[in-house]
Amino acid sequence: MAAVILLLGIGWFFFPMEGFSIGSLDLRFPSYAEAKKGEAKEVDVDAVLDNVNKSFEMSQSQSMVDSIKFFCNYLTENPNRIYLPGDDYEYFDNLFALFDQARNQGKICRIMHYGDSQIEMDRISSVLRQCLQERFGGSGPNMIPAVQAVPTVSVSQHSSGITRYTLYGDSTTRRAPHNRYGVLSQFGQVNSEGSISFTRTNHSRALEKTKEISRVSILLGHNSEGFTASLKCDTIVGERKVMAANDSVSLITWELPANVKKGTISFKGHAEIYAVLLDGDDGLAIDNVPLRGCSGNIFTRLNKDVMRQSFETLDTRMIILQFGGNRMPGITSSNNIVGYIKELEKQINYMKEVAPQAVLLFIGPADMGRSYGGKLGTWKRLPELNDSLRAMALRNNIAYWDMFHVMGGEGSMVQWVKHQPPLAGPDYIHFTFSGAQSIGDNLAKSLMTYYDFYKLRQQVPQKLISEYIKKASDTLPPGPRYAFPVYDPFNKQKNR
Repeated sequence: MAAVILLLGIGWFFFPMEGFSIGSLDLRFPSYAEAKKGEAKEVDVDAVLDNVNKSFEMSQSQSMVDSIKFFCNYLTENPNRIYLPGDDYEYFDNLFALFDQARNQGKICRIMHYGDSQIEMDRISSVLRQCLQERFGGSGPNMIPAVQAVPTVSVSQHSSGITRYTLYGDSTTRRAPHNRYGVLSQFGQVNSEGSISFTRTNHSRALEKTKEISRVSILLGHNSEGFTASLKCDTIVGERKVMAANDSVSLITWELPANVKKGTISFKGHAEIYAVLLDGDDGLAIDNVPLRGCSGNIFTRLNKDVMRQSFETLDTRMIILQFGGNRMPGITSSNNIVGYIKELEKQINYMKEVAPQAVLLFIGPADMGRSYGGKLGTWKRLPELNDSLRAMALRNNIAYWDMFHVMGGEGSMVQWVKHQPPLAGPDYIHFTFSGAQSIGDNLAKSLMTYYDFYKLRQQVPQKLISEYIKKASDTLPPGPRYAFPVYDPFNKQKNR
Protein backbone atom coordinates (compact mmCIF):
# COMPACT_ATOMS: atom_id res chain seq x y z
CA MET A 1 0.00 0.00 0.00
CA ALA A 2 2.84 2.36 0.79
CA ALA A 3 4.41 1.59 -2.59
CA VAL A 4 1.12 2.27 -4.40
CA ILE A 5 0.69 5.56 -2.53
CA LEU A 6 4.28 6.50 -3.40
CA LEU A 7 3.69 5.73 -7.09
CA LEU A 8 0.48 7.76 -7.07
CA GLY A 9 2.32 10.62 -5.37
CA ILE A 10 5.07 10.56 -8.00
CA GLY A 11 2.43 10.54 -10.74
CA TRP A 12 0.60 13.42 -9.05
CA PHE A 13 3.83 15.48 -8.90
CA PHE A 14 5.17 14.83 -12.40
CA PHE A 15 2.05 14.21 -14.49
CA PRO A 16 1.47 17.11 -16.94
CA MET A 17 -1.57 19.22 -16.12
CA GLU A 18 -2.94 18.94 -19.68
CA GLY A 19 -2.37 15.15 -19.75
CA PHE A 20 -1.07 13.38 -22.84
CA SER A 21 -2.44 11.27 -25.67
CA ILE A 22 -1.68 7.74 -26.83
CA GLY A 23 -3.24 7.41 -30.26
CA SER A 24 -6.88 8.43 -29.89
CA LEU A 25 -6.81 7.92 -26.12
CA ASP A 26 -6.43 10.96 -23.84
CA LEU A 27 -4.86 10.23 -20.45
CA ARG A 28 -5.38 12.62 -17.54
CA PHE A 29 -4.47 12.43 -13.87
CA PRO A 30 -4.71 14.90 -10.96
CA SER A 31 -1.44 16.82 -10.97
CA TYR A 32 0.62 18.98 -8.67
CA ALA A 33 0.73 21.73 -11.31
CA GLU A 34 -3.06 21.78 -11.46
CA ALA A 35 -3.38 21.91 -7.67
CA LYS A 36 -0.78 24.68 -7.47
CA LYS A 37 -2.57 26.70 -10.14
CA GLY A 38 -5.75 26.73 -8.09
CA GLU A 39 -9.05 28.10 -9.24
CA ALA A 40 -9.06 30.57 -12.12
CA LYS A 41 -10.08 34.07 -11.20
CA GLU A 42 -13.65 34.73 -12.24
CA VAL A 43 -14.35 37.55 -14.67
CA ASP A 44 -16.93 40.07 -13.47
CA VAL A 45 -18.84 40.47 -16.75
CA ASP A 46 -20.95 43.40 -15.56
CA ALA A 47 -17.83 45.26 -14.42
CA VAL A 48 -16.06 44.52 -17.71
CA LEU A 49 -18.96 45.76 -19.84
CA ASP A 50 -19.47 48.76 -17.58
CA ASN A 51 -15.81 49.72 -18.01
CA VAL A 52 -16.09 49.28 -21.77
CA ASN A 53 -19.12 51.58 -21.89
CA LYS A 54 -17.42 54.14 -19.66
CA SER A 55 -14.41 54.16 -21.98
CA PHE A 56 -16.63 55.71 -24.67
CA GLU A 57 -18.01 58.42 -22.40
CA MET A 58 -16.88 62.01 -22.62
CA SER A 59 -18.24 64.73 -20.37
CA GLN A 60 -20.53 67.19 -22.14
CA SER A 61 -18.81 70.02 -20.27
CA GLN A 62 -15.34 69.20 -21.54
CA SER A 63 -13.40 71.94 -23.27
CA MET A 64 -11.88 71.51 -26.71
CA VAL A 65 -8.50 70.68 -25.17
CA ASP A 66 -10.07 68.12 -22.81
CA SER A 67 -11.87 66.55 -25.76
CA ILE A 68 -8.61 66.25 -27.69
CA LYS A 69 -6.95 64.65 -24.66
CA PHE A 70 -9.83 62.16 -24.33
CA PHE A 71 -9.53 61.01 -27.94
CA CYS A 72 -5.74 60.88 -27.88
CA ASN A 73 -5.76 58.76 -24.72
CA TYR A 74 -8.43 56.51 -26.19
CA LEU A 75 -6.44 55.93 -29.38
CA THR A 76 -3.17 55.17 -27.63
CA GLU A 77 -4.01 53.14 -24.51
CA ASN A 78 -7.63 52.01 -24.36
CA PRO A 79 -7.76 48.20 -24.82
CA ASN A 80 -11.32 48.49 -26.19
CA ARG A 81 -10.22 50.60 -29.13
CA ILE A 82 -9.86 49.53 -32.73
CA TYR A 83 -6.15 48.97 -33.28
CA LEU A 84 -4.88 50.89 -36.29
CA PRO A 85 -1.85 50.00 -38.44
CA GLY A 86 1.07 52.26 -37.58
CA ASP A 87 -1.19 54.03 -35.05
CA ASP A 88 -2.52 55.99 -38.03
CA TYR A 89 -5.52 57.83 -36.58
CA GLU A 90 -6.46 58.97 -40.11
CA TYR A 91 -7.04 55.35 -41.20
CA PHE A 92 -10.85 55.74 -41.39
CA ASP A 93 -10.93 59.36 -42.60
CA ASN A 94 -11.81 58.68 -46.25
CA LEU A 95 -14.48 56.22 -45.17
CA PHE A 96 -16.04 58.70 -42.77
CA ALA A 97 -16.09 61.35 -45.49
CA LEU A 98 -18.11 58.93 -47.63
CA PHE A 99 -20.48 58.30 -44.71
CA ASP A 100 -21.20 62.02 -44.58
CA GLN A 101 -21.64 62.30 -48.34
CA ALA A 102 -23.83 59.25 -48.97
CA ARG A 103 -27.14 60.71 -47.86
CA ASN A 104 -26.48 64.17 -49.36
CA GLN A 105 -25.42 62.73 -52.73
CA GLY A 106 -28.27 60.25 -53.00
CA LYS A 107 -26.06 57.17 -52.70
CA ILE A 108 -25.90 53.97 -50.71
CA CYS A 109 -22.47 53.21 -49.28
CA ARG A 110 -22.10 49.52 -48.39
CA ILE A 111 -20.30 47.70 -45.60
CA MET A 112 -19.82 43.93 -45.97
CA HIS A 113 -19.66 42.00 -42.70
CA TYR A 114 -18.25 38.52 -43.28
CA GLY A 115 -18.05 36.13 -40.35
CA ASP A 116 -18.65 32.65 -39.01
CA SER A 117 -21.70 31.37 -37.15
CA GLN A 118 -21.31 34.10 -34.49
CA ILE A 119 -23.09 36.46 -36.91
CA GLU A 120 -25.79 34.07 -38.15
CA MET A 121 -29.39 35.30 -38.07
CA ASP A 122 -28.01 38.83 -38.55
CA ARG A 123 -26.66 38.94 -34.99
CA ILE A 124 -24.06 41.65 -34.32
CA SER A 125 -24.42 42.99 -37.89
CA SER A 126 -27.99 44.19 -37.24
CA VAL A 127 -26.89 46.13 -34.14
CA LEU A 128 -24.06 47.79 -36.07
CA ARG A 129 -26.51 48.51 -38.90
CA GLN A 130 -29.09 50.11 -36.61
CA CYS A 131 -26.49 52.38 -35.00
CA LEU A 132 -24.87 53.54 -38.23
CA GLN A 133 -28.14 54.02 -40.11
CA GLU A 134 -29.54 56.12 -37.28
CA ARG A 135 -26.49 58.37 -37.65
CA PHE A 136 -25.93 58.40 -41.43
CA GLY A 137 -29.20 57.30 -43.02
CA GLY A 138 -30.22 54.16 -44.80
CA SER A 139 -32.47 51.27 -43.76
CA GLY A 140 -33.61 47.77 -44.65
CA PRO A 141 -32.12 44.34 -43.95
CA ASN A 142 -29.82 45.02 -46.93
CA MET A 143 -28.16 42.12 -48.80
CA ILE A 144 -29.65 38.62 -48.66
CA PRO A 145 -29.03 35.51 -50.80
CA ALA A 146 -31.46 34.29 -53.45
CA VAL A 147 -32.07 31.17 -51.36
CA GLN A 148 -31.81 31.60 -47.59
CA ALA A 149 -30.54 28.39 -45.96
CA VAL A 150 -30.26 29.87 -42.46
CA PRO A 151 -33.20 31.96 -41.16
CA THR A 152 -32.53 35.55 -40.16
CA VAL A 153 -34.43 37.77 -37.73
CA SER A 154 -34.30 40.72 -40.13
CA VAL A 155 -36.45 39.47 -43.04
CA SER A 156 -38.63 36.53 -44.04
CA GLN A 157 -38.12 35.07 -47.51
CA HIS A 158 -39.03 32.17 -49.76
CA SER A 159 -37.84 31.09 -53.19
CA SER A 160 -39.00 28.66 -55.86
CA GLY A 161 -37.58 27.48 -59.16
CA ILE A 162 -34.07 28.57 -58.10
CA THR A 163 -31.17 26.18 -57.50
CA ARG A 164 -28.71 27.16 -54.78
CA TYR A 165 -24.99 26.65 -55.32
CA THR A 166 -22.49 27.45 -52.60
CA LEU A 167 -18.72 27.44 -52.37
CA TYR A 168 -18.65 26.51 -48.70
CA GLY A 169 -20.74 24.03 -46.76
CA ASP A 170 -21.20 20.37 -45.93
CA SER A 171 -21.54 17.48 -48.37
CA THR A 172 -25.25 18.15 -48.89
CA THR A 173 -24.66 21.52 -50.60
CA ARG A 174 -24.37 21.78 -54.38
CA ARG A 175 -21.13 22.90 -56.00
CA ALA A 176 -21.14 24.77 -59.30
CA PRO A 177 -18.94 23.73 -62.26
CA HIS A 178 -17.31 27.17 -62.03
CA ASN A 179 -16.22 29.61 -59.30
CA ARG A 180 -18.62 32.51 -60.02
CA TYR A 181 -20.25 32.36 -56.59
CA GLY A 182 -20.29 36.11 -55.98
CA VAL A 183 -19.91 38.23 -52.85
CA LEU A 184 -22.04 35.91 -50.69
CA SER A 185 -19.99 32.84 -51.72
CA GLN A 186 -23.24 31.40 -53.10
CA PHE A 187 -25.68 32.13 -55.92
CA GLY A 188 -29.10 31.07 -57.15
CA GLN A 189 -29.36 29.65 -60.67
CA VAL A 190 -32.49 30.46 -62.68
CA ASN A 191 -32.82 28.14 -65.68
CA SER A 192 -36.33 28.94 -66.88
CA GLU A 193 -38.66 30.49 -64.34
CA GLY A 194 -38.20 31.29 -60.66
CA SER A 195 -39.23 33.67 -57.92
CA ILE A 196 -38.09 35.18 -54.66
CA SER A 197 -40.65 36.43 -52.12
CA PHE A 198 -39.84 38.57 -49.10
CA THR A 199 -41.88 39.84 -46.16
CA ARG A 200 -41.09 42.50 -43.60
CA THR A 201 -40.09 40.73 -40.42
CA ASN A 202 -42.22 40.48 -37.29
CA HIS A 203 -39.49 38.80 -35.26
CA SER A 204 -39.26 40.14 -31.72
CA ARG A 205 -35.46 40.51 -32.08
CA ALA A 206 -35.66 42.53 -35.29
CA LEU A 207 -34.48 46.14 -35.05
CA GLU A 208 -36.61 48.94 -36.43
CA LYS A 209 -34.41 50.05 -39.31
CA THR A 210 -34.54 46.60 -40.93
CA LYS A 211 -38.30 46.97 -41.40
CA GLU A 212 -38.03 50.00 -43.71
CA ILE A 213 -37.59 48.78 -47.31
CA SER A 214 -38.10 51.22 -50.18
CA ARG A 215 -35.51 50.07 -52.70
CA VAL A 216 -35.19 46.55 -54.13
CA SER A 217 -32.26 45.42 -56.28
CA ILE A 218 -30.96 42.24 -57.87
CA LEU A 219 -27.25 41.60 -58.38
CA LEU A 220 -26.92 39.10 -61.21
CA GLY A 221 -24.60 37.85 -63.92
CA HIS A 222 -24.31 35.55 -66.97
CA ASN A 223 -27.91 36.20 -67.97
CA SER A 224 -29.49 35.17 -71.25
CA GLU A 225 -30.86 37.51 -73.93
CA GLY A 226 -34.24 38.86 -72.91
CA PHE A 227 -33.91 37.78 -69.28
CA THR A 228 -36.73 39.46 -67.36
CA ALA A 229 -37.20 40.31 -63.71
CA SER A 230 -40.55 41.61 -62.44
CA LEU A 231 -41.32 43.02 -59.01
CA LYS A 232 -44.82 42.93 -57.57
CA CYS A 233 -45.44 44.32 -54.08
CA ASP A 234 -47.93 46.27 -52.02
CA THR A 235 -46.64 49.66 -53.18
CA ILE A 236 -46.51 49.06 -56.97
CA VAL A 237 -48.68 46.96 -59.29
CA GLY A 238 -45.72 45.46 -61.10
CA GLU A 239 -42.68 46.58 -63.01
CA ARG A 240 -40.71 44.41 -65.43
CA LYS A 241 -37.03 44.80 -66.32
CA VAL A 242 -35.68 43.23 -69.51
CA MET A 243 -31.97 42.52 -69.85
CA ALA A 244 -29.69 42.11 -72.84
CA ALA A 245 -27.38 39.11 -72.77
CA ASN A 246 -24.49 39.81 -70.44
CA ASP A 247 -21.57 37.75 -69.13
CA SER A 248 -20.54 40.30 -66.49
CA VAL A 249 -22.22 41.57 -63.30
CA SER A 250 -25.36 43.74 -63.53
CA LEU A 251 -27.64 45.47 -61.05
CA ILE A 252 -31.41 45.80 -61.48
CA THR A 253 -33.09 48.32 -59.15
CA TRP A 254 -36.68 49.25 -58.34
CA GLU A 255 -37.27 52.54 -56.52
CA LEU A 256 -40.48 52.28 -54.49
CA PRO A 257 -42.75 55.20 -53.55
CA ALA A 258 -43.14 53.97 -49.96
CA ASN A 259 -41.87 51.31 -47.59
CA VAL A 260 -42.97 47.85 -48.66
CA LYS A 261 -44.38 45.11 -46.41
CA LYS A 262 -43.99 42.22 -48.84
CA GLY A 263 -43.10 41.59 -52.43
CA THR A 264 -42.27 38.96 -55.04
CA ILE A 265 -39.59 39.09 -57.73
CA SER A 266 -40.28 36.80 -60.68
CA PHE A 267 -37.66 35.72 -63.23
CA LYS A 268 -37.81 34.32 -66.75
CA GLY A 269 -34.74 33.14 -68.61
CA HIS A 270 -31.30 32.06 -67.47
CA ALA A 271 -29.14 33.94 -64.94
CA GLU A 272 -26.98 33.65 -61.87
CA ILE A 273 -28.56 35.59 -58.98
CA TYR A 274 -25.70 36.66 -56.72
CA ALA A 275 -27.74 38.65 -54.21
CA VAL A 276 -31.00 40.43 -53.44
CA LEU A 277 -30.71 43.90 -51.92
CA LEU A 278 -33.53 45.15 -49.70
CA ASP A 279 -32.47 48.70 -48.96
CA GLY A 280 -34.04 51.97 -47.94
CA ASP A 281 -33.19 55.62 -48.12
CA ASP A 282 -29.81 56.92 -49.20
CA GLY A 283 -27.12 56.37 -46.61
CA LEU A 284 -25.43 53.20 -45.38
CA ALA A 285 -26.10 49.51 -45.91
CA ILE A 286 -24.51 46.86 -43.69
CA ASP A 287 -24.60 43.42 -45.31
CA ASN A 288 -24.53 40.32 -43.11
CA VAL A 289 -22.65 37.34 -44.62
CA PRO A 290 -22.47 34.40 -42.17
CA LEU A 291 -20.32 31.43 -43.21
CA ARG A 292 -20.99 28.67 -40.69
CA GLY A 293 -17.91 26.60 -39.85
CA CYS A 294 -15.62 28.81 -41.96
CA SER A 295 -12.20 30.02 -40.84
CA GLY A 296 -12.08 32.88 -43.33
CA ASN A 297 -9.77 31.15 -45.77
CA ILE A 298 -12.11 30.57 -48.74
CA PHE A 299 -12.17 33.93 -50.51
CA THR A 300 -9.25 33.25 -52.85
CA ARG A 301 -11.36 30.46 -54.39
CA LEU A 302 -13.95 33.00 -55.61
CA ASN A 303 -13.85 34.39 -59.15
CA LYS A 304 -11.91 37.65 -59.05
CA ASP A 305 -13.76 39.32 -61.91
CA VAL A 306 -17.19 38.68 -60.37
CA MET A 307 -16.02 39.88 -56.95
CA ARG A 308 -14.32 42.99 -58.33
CA GLN A 309 -17.29 43.96 -60.50
CA SER A 310 -19.73 43.33 -57.64
CA PHE A 311 -17.85 45.42 -55.07
CA GLU A 312 -17.47 48.24 -57.58
CA THR A 313 -21.12 48.11 -58.69
CA LEU A 314 -22.36 48.11 -55.10
CA ASP A 315 -19.94 50.84 -53.97
CA THR A 316 -18.64 48.65 -51.14
CA ARG A 317 -16.39 50.86 -49.01
CA MET A 318 -15.73 48.75 -45.94
CA ILE A 319 -15.17 45.00 -45.47
CA ILE A 320 -15.26 43.44 -42.00
CA LEU A 321 -13.75 39.98 -41.56
CA GLN A 322 -14.69 38.21 -38.31
CA PHE A 323 -12.96 34.83 -38.07
CA GLY A 324 -10.67 32.66 -35.99
CA GLY A 325 -12.91 30.62 -33.69
CA ASN A 326 -13.48 27.73 -36.09
CA ARG A 327 -9.76 27.13 -36.49
CA MET A 328 -9.20 26.94 -32.73
CA PRO A 329 -10.01 23.21 -32.23
CA GLY A 330 -7.36 22.24 -34.78
CA ILE A 331 -4.59 24.35 -33.24
CA THR A 332 -2.24 22.32 -31.06
CA SER A 333 1.01 24.22 -31.58
CA SER A 334 2.43 27.61 -32.57
CA ASN A 335 3.22 26.16 -35.99
CA ASN A 336 -0.51 25.65 -36.57
CA ILE A 337 -1.06 29.33 -35.82
CA VAL A 338 1.72 30.36 -38.21
CA GLY A 339 0.15 28.28 -40.98
CA TYR A 340 -3.29 29.80 -40.35
CA ILE A 341 -1.89 33.33 -40.33
CA LYS A 342 -0.29 32.73 -43.73
CA GLU A 343 -3.64 31.53 -45.09
CA LEU A 344 -5.38 34.67 -43.82
CA GLU A 345 -2.74 36.96 -45.29
CA LYS A 346 -3.58 35.52 -48.71
CA GLN A 347 -7.26 36.34 -48.12
CA ILE A 348 -6.44 39.90 -47.08
CA ASN A 349 -4.30 40.45 -50.16
CA TYR A 350 -7.13 39.05 -52.27
CA MET A 351 -9.65 41.47 -50.73
CA LYS A 352 -7.30 44.38 -51.33
CA GLU A 353 -7.09 43.34 -54.99
CA VAL A 354 -10.82 42.88 -55.66
CA ALA A 355 -11.96 45.81 -53.48
CA PRO A 356 -9.15 48.39 -53.58
CA GLN A 357 -11.60 51.14 -52.59
CA ALA A 358 -12.63 49.38 -49.34
CA VAL A 359 -11.25 49.85 -45.82
CA LEU A 360 -10.59 46.53 -44.07
CA LEU A 361 -11.28 45.68 -40.42
CA PHE A 362 -10.51 42.28 -38.88
CA ILE A 363 -12.40 41.16 -35.78
CA GLY A 364 -10.72 38.42 -33.77
CA PRO A 365 -12.43 35.44 -32.12
CA ALA A 366 -14.50 35.55 -28.96
CA ASP A 367 -13.34 33.69 -25.88
CA MET A 368 -14.22 29.99 -26.09
CA GLY A 369 -14.66 27.65 -23.15
CA ARG A 370 -13.91 23.96 -22.74
CA SER A 371 -13.45 21.54 -19.89
CA TYR A 372 -10.00 20.64 -18.59
CA GLY A 373 -10.08 17.97 -15.90
CA GLY A 374 -13.66 18.88 -15.05
CA LYS A 375 -12.94 22.63 -14.88
CA LEU A 376 -14.14 25.08 -17.50
CA GLY A 377 -11.64 27.50 -18.93
CA THR A 378 -10.38 29.17 -22.10
CA TRP A 379 -9.01 27.04 -24.92
CA LYS A 380 -5.29 26.91 -24.17
CA ARG A 381 -3.92 28.52 -27.34
CA LEU A 382 -6.75 31.01 -27.91
CA PRO A 383 -4.91 33.98 -26.31
CA GLU A 384 -1.89 33.18 -28.47
CA LEU A 385 -4.09 32.97 -31.58
CA ASN A 386 -5.75 36.30 -30.76
CA ASP A 387 -2.39 38.05 -30.29
CA SER A 388 -1.14 36.55 -33.55
CA LEU A 389 -4.21 37.71 -35.47
CA ARG A 390 -3.80 41.24 -34.16
CA ALA A 391 -0.12 41.28 -35.11
CA MET A 392 -1.00 39.89 -38.55
CA ALA A 393 -3.66 42.53 -39.19
CA LEU A 394 -1.46 45.46 -38.20
CA ARG A 395 1.49 44.05 -40.16
CA ASN A 396 -0.73 43.91 -43.26
CA ASN A 397 -1.99 47.49 -42.76
CA ILE A 398 -5.55 46.71 -41.73
CA ALA A 399 -7.40 47.55 -38.51
CA TYR A 400 -8.15 45.05 -35.72
CA TRP A 401 -10.87 44.90 -33.07
CA ASP A 402 -9.99 42.64 -30.13
CA MET A 403 -13.32 41.03 -29.21
CA PHE A 404 -11.55 38.53 -26.92
CA HIS A 405 -10.38 41.25 -24.53
CA VAL A 406 -13.52 43.37 -24.91
CA MET A 407 -15.34 40.35 -23.42
CA GLY A 408 -12.89 40.26 -20.51
CA GLY A 409 -10.12 37.96 -21.80
CA GLU A 410 -9.35 34.49 -20.44
CA GLY A 411 -12.22 32.81 -18.63
CA SER A 412 -14.78 35.39 -19.74
CA MET A 413 -16.92 33.04 -21.85
CA VAL A 414 -17.71 30.88 -18.81
CA GLN A 415 -19.01 33.95 -17.00
CA TRP A 416 -20.93 35.18 -20.06
CA VAL A 417 -22.78 31.85 -19.99
CA LYS A 418 -23.47 32.14 -16.23
CA HIS A 419 -24.63 35.75 -16.51
CA GLN A 420 -28.30 36.53 -15.95
CA PRO A 421 -29.67 36.87 -18.53
CA PRO A 422 -27.18 34.56 -20.29
CA LEU A 423 -24.94 36.39 -22.76
CA ALA A 424 -23.66 33.16 -24.35
CA GLY A 425 -25.05 29.67 -24.95
CA PRO A 426 -24.33 26.37 -23.18
CA ASP A 427 -21.83 25.37 -25.90
CA TYR A 428 -19.50 28.05 -24.45
CA ILE A 429 -18.86 29.32 -27.99
CA HIS A 430 -21.81 31.28 -29.36
CA PHE A 431 -23.40 34.47 -28.06
CA THR A 432 -27.06 34.65 -27.21
CA PHE A 433 -29.02 37.52 -28.75
CA SER A 434 -28.34 39.56 -25.61
CA GLY A 435 -24.61 38.87 -25.86
CA ALA A 436 -24.56 39.67 -29.58
CA GLN A 437 -26.39 42.90 -28.81
CA SER A 438 -23.64 43.87 -26.36
CA ILE A 439 -20.85 43.00 -28.81
CA GLY A 440 -22.50 44.81 -31.72
CA ASP A 441 -23.21 47.85 -29.58
CA ASN A 442 -19.59 48.13 -28.43
CA LEU A 443 -18.28 47.65 -31.96
CA ALA A 444 -20.54 50.46 -33.18
CA LYS A 445 -19.53 52.72 -30.28
CA SER A 446 -15.85 52.13 -30.94
CA LEU A 447 -16.22 52.97 -34.63
CA MET A 448 -18.25 56.07 -33.80
CA THR A 449 -15.58 57.23 -31.34
CA TYR A 450 -13.15 57.39 -34.26
CA TYR A 451 -15.77 59.21 -36.32
CA ASP A 452 -16.28 61.81 -33.58
CA PHE A 453 -12.51 62.30 -33.43
CA TYR A 454 -12.51 62.73 -37.23
CA LYS A 455 -15.14 65.50 -36.92
CA LEU A 456 -13.26 67.19 -34.08
CA ARG A 457 -10.03 67.24 -36.11
CA GLN A 458 -11.79 69.29 -38.76
CA GLN A 459 -12.17 72.08 -36.21
CA VAL A 460 -8.64 72.30 -34.80
CA PRO A 461 -5.14 72.63 -36.31
CA GLN A 462 -3.44 69.37 -37.26
CA LYS A 463 -0.33 70.46 -35.37
CA LEU A 464 -2.25 70.58 -32.09
CA ILE A 465 -3.59 67.05 -32.61
CA SER A 466 -0.11 65.72 -33.38
CA GLU A 467 1.28 67.32 -30.22
CA TYR A 468 -1.34 65.70 -27.97
CA ILE A 469 -0.97 62.32 -29.68
CA LYS A 470 2.77 62.50 -29.01
CA LYS A 471 2.22 63.48 -25.38
CA ALA A 472 -0.19 60.59 -24.88
CA SER A 473 2.30 58.19 -26.48
CA ASP A 474 5.23 59.47 -24.42
CA THR A 475 3.39 58.79 -21.16
CA LEU A 476 3.05 55.08 -21.99
CA PRO A 477 5.60 52.59 -20.65
CA PRO A 478 8.19 51.30 -23.12
CA GLY A 479 7.27 48.29 -25.23
CA PRO A 480 4.08 47.33 -27.10
CA ARG A 481 1.11 49.66 -26.70
CA TYR A 482 -1.18 47.04 -25.29
CA ALA A 483 -2.33 46.25 -21.76
CA PHE A 484 -1.58 42.57 -22.38
CA PRO A 485 1.31 40.57 -23.91
CA VAL A 486 1.55 40.53 -27.68
CA TYR A 487 2.49 37.29 -29.39
CA ASP A 488 3.84 37.50 -32.92
CA PRO A 489 4.66 34.07 -34.37
CA PHE A 490 6.87 35.63 -37.04
CA ASN A 491 9.13 37.37 -34.53
CA LYS A 492 10.84 34.64 -32.50
CA GLN A 493 13.45 37.00 -31.03
CA LYS A 494 10.72 39.27 -29.70
CA ASN A 495 8.82 36.33 -28.18
CA ARG A 496 11.87 35.36 -26.10
